[in-house]
Amino acid sequence: MLYIGELAAIITSITYAVNSALFTVAGRKVGSMVVNRVRLLAACIFLALGHWIFIGLPWPAGAGWERWLWLGSSGIVGLVLGDAFLFQAFIWIGPRISMLMMSLAPIIAAVTAWVLLEEKLSGMQIMGILVTLTGVAWVILEKNQRSKEANKDYLRGILFGLGAATGQGLGLVLAKPGLQGSFSALSGNFIRMTSAFLVMGLITILQGKLRETYQQVRAHPRALGAIVGGAFSGPFIGVSLSLFALQHTSIGVASTLVSLTPIFLLPVEARFFHERVGWGAVAGTIVALLGVAVLFLF
Repeated sequence: MLYIGELAAIITSITYAVNSALFTVAGRKVGSMVVNRVRLLAACIFLALGHWIFIGLPWPAGAGWERWLWLGSSGIVGLVLGDAFLFQAFIWIGPRISMLMMSLAPIIAAVTAWVLLEEKLSGMQIMGILVTLTGVAWVILEKNQRSKEANKDYLRGILFGLGAATGQGLGLVLAKPGLQGSFSALSGNFIRMTSAFLVMGLITILQGKLRETYQQVRAHPRALGAIVGGAFSGPFIGVSLSLFALQHTSIGVASTLVSLTPIFLLPVEARFFHERVGWGAVAGTIVALLGVAVLFLF
């Protein structure tokens, strides 16, 4: 299908909008690290079931060691390190500004892919990326102009958001070689998530945080529900679609469309956080969508 990769990337950005709101709510109750640990476990369970249903096996038995190396490294960089920064940024500066910082991931991914994979973007694609990022920045900054004065953790949140964007961008680049050929995106997601879960589990045990994590989840059942819902919409559905998008379009285009999440956060935040949408946010949305049109047409 024409533009199937781009469509998958846009749907991914919608699922990320949902899970970023859910993880923000949960993180403010139980902490960012608890969210990261539990959502990896939930995501692995969802992926094992999904892999069994759609492929016939609960794990990708035929994947070679090279795929495990690339995709496992991608999971550790993007899902353990990158998301650890992101979930803390959610707590400090909220999902909107955090996802604005994640808009830097396409730039990081495109530059890294150019250096390591010799994957180039056309001049029009670069212009589309810049226009899209400008629109996303406009949307988020217009909606939260007073964050810097109102939030003492603003600077730390911005730095953590930058760390999250770096993790996601590098994770996308590392995933690309592991998805070469007709390898299933669902299998690729399983490898990434399982590798991340094993590393995170080892870190949790070494830090002696296993009991604390269990106690936090037991004490806040609503937070657990939010984490499970976020794990289904993001790490399961969203990440699988993002890997599928990587197989059918370039890293720069896929990661740029995935970065549209802040736009889709407008109705999500209006529903969950009761925030009003100004005309500046609408204008920024239009600019971002013009950038998407440039990516599609040129």
